[in-house]
Amino acid sequence: MGKRIISQARGKGSLSYQARKQAFIYRVGYPIVSGQAQIIKVLHSAAHSAPLIKVKMGKIIFFNVAHSGALLGSDISLGVEKIADGNILALKHIPIATKIFNIEVNPGDGGKMIRTSGSKAIVYKKYDDGRVGITMPNRNEVKLDGECRATIGIVAGDGRTLKPMMKAGVHHYRAKARNKLWPKVSAVATNAVDHPFGSGRGKRIKSKTAKRNAPPGRKVGHIRPSRTGRKKR
Repeated sequence: MGKRIISQARGKGSLSYQARKQAFIYRVGYPIVSGQAQIIKVLHSAAHSAPLIKVKMGKIIFFNVAHSGALLGSDISLGVEKIADGNILALKHIPIATKIFNIEVNPGDGGKMIRTSGSKAIVYKKYDDGRVGITMPNRNEVKLDGECRATIGIVAGDGRTLKPMMKAGVHHYRAKARNKLWPKVSAVATNAVDHPFGSGRGKRIKSKTAKRNAPPGRKVGHIRPSRTGRKKR
């Protein structure tokens, strides 16, 4: 009798594979206001790879991803056409070649893209229809509405991935803290009860083609490829 393979267990969402709800206590976003604000706290969030800043603007308090060089007590601005690290501004008012992060996909959504530590995007081009071209870290261009807002600068925490793990135990606890899948084992290296490709007995790889509507546990390998094999010339 077989047992649930990893893809099935992850889909079920057991304690081993579900997000830690208590980690997501801070909601990052921009308020729909303009003016000067002050950083009142720099804090750690278990759900984010970068530190966060707690910002106060009058009676409004909100959280944003910290920019490189953020200091407790320093001032930032929202909606004011002033180009400085940490300021939040609409894309149409940000000069070309400026580094930005926490970019809104739709105006008013509070920021969805470029939020991991050390990351940044660059304002690439402004179009006649009001859209703005953004160069992403993978060098692809994304066109967004000019009313979408972003934070100027680079996300704090650059170099986080440069520190070596040194031993497997460190990686184990780091993955466990966020309920990440680790270690990742090759399917053909598992036992037959653990995966459809398991128990190679000489590593005779089975077919990797799976139907589009196959259930979890059967949908492993190539998902409904248009063709397989080498192309004939």
